[in-house]
Amino acid sequence: MRTIIIGLLLLGPCLINAQEDSYQFSLDEAIAHALENNYSAINASRDMDDAQKQKWETIADGLPQISGAISYQNQLIQPVAQIPAEFFGGEPGTFEEVVFGQPQSATATATLKQQIFDGSYIVGVQATKAFLSYSRNNKEKTDLDVRKSVVEAYGNVLLAQESVLISEKNKATLEKNLYETKRIFENGLGDEESVDQLQITLSSVDNQLKNAKRLEKITLQMLNLMMGLPIATPTVLTETLEDLTQKQINPGLLDAEFNIENNVDYKLVTNLNEQRYFELKLAKSRALPTLNAFVNYGGNSFSDRFNFLSSGQQWFESSVLGFDLNIPIFSSLGRSASTQRAKIAFEKAKTELTEAEEQIRLQLESAKSNYTLSIEEYDTSKQNLELAERIENKNQIKYSEGLATSFELRQAQTQLYSTQQEFLQSMVDVINRKTELETILNQ
Repeated sequence: MRTIIIGLLLLGPCLINAQEDSYQFSLDEAIAHALENNYSAINASRDMDDAQKQKWETIADGLPQISGAISYQNQLIQPVAQIPAEFFGGEPGTFEEVVFGQPQSATATATLKQQIFDGSYIVGVQATKAFLSYSRNNKEKTDLDVRKSVVEAYGNVLLAQESVLISEKNKATLEKNLYETKRIFENGLGDEESVDQLQITLSSVDNQLKNAKRLEKITLQMLNLMMGLPIATPTVLTETLEDLTQKQINPGLLDAEFNIENNVDYKLVTNLNEQRYFELKLAKSRALPTLNAFVNYGGNSFSDRFNFLSSGQQWFESSVLGFDLNIPIFSSLGRSASTQRAKIAFEKAKTELTEAEEQIRLQLESAKSNYTLSIEEYDTSKQNLELAERIENKNQIKYSEGLATSFELRQAQTQLYSTQQEFLQSMVDVINRKTELETILNQ
């Protein structure tokens, strides 16, 4: 018992430290972790592996195929045939009942098949390259979406944390004001309305604080989910909202060279065009003949009892070499209609590619405009916050000196709280708008 107690005492600090271990992430570290552990990113990697296997599955269809077959039959009641009796020296016009063969038989064969020519197989092999390209582009898009989601979640956590700090500071100031105002009112030097005004403001700020704390927990869980961590993981963010915002302000990004072929959405629409092109080739290939060859080898054995596995059992060998040539001749214009439909789908895909190109260019201009606006609003809201703080501070002084009413103080405080939230949101907008622009540019 003494040994157990000593062991627990020694292990206690280790267990406590293990429970207190937490992950610490900068934004870049959070993105890197998510790209490896996010559930969607993991499945996108598996899709790429699946595409590789599907490619070989398609290729293998045209390579030699070997199959084996074993058959066993036991005729519980053998069929009876009637043979003219004159074959055995009997009277003409009469028949003898005869049973042919042994009641039990076994057959074992092995067949080698080789495709010699099939137009659909050739098209299928060619299409595997486009399918692999689609899988890679889909993985790239998934990674970009994961990155964007992590950036938004990271910014939302910082926003919630800053909101908690500001609300706590505002609440402390209001509680001090309310306490002093109550003392003045109790001493008969103030009015009850001033107390009520401050109580209303304090209640509102208190509700905002409670909501901010709830959002802090929820946004952190969302970030953990995006990074592929259990949502209850104690995660610590190592960057502040304002420092991160300053890093994201990069006006030079607006002049970055744009190559639409690097845009992942354009790549995916291009893959769709390739798919429709190969579907058209496949429809045309169905009018071509197919040629296959086969050779088999096997043996048959017969007995009145099951002794086919014994060494002395006699087997009769057989082998066949053959070719199958299938020539499409007439389909009542069914193949022609199928080909025309594939051609229409291909033309539609080309139109969609043109439309997608114009939409992406429009998205780029919109993203640039939104990013520019977010920077401008950040600068403006920062200046407005300084003004709102100055106004609120002056009203605090005036109120304490009896030169301003509680209503005027409440207006100044409400304006300050609104400006604080606008400033916080402007920083998150800068971060998110830059990410949207980078996604389009594929940077």
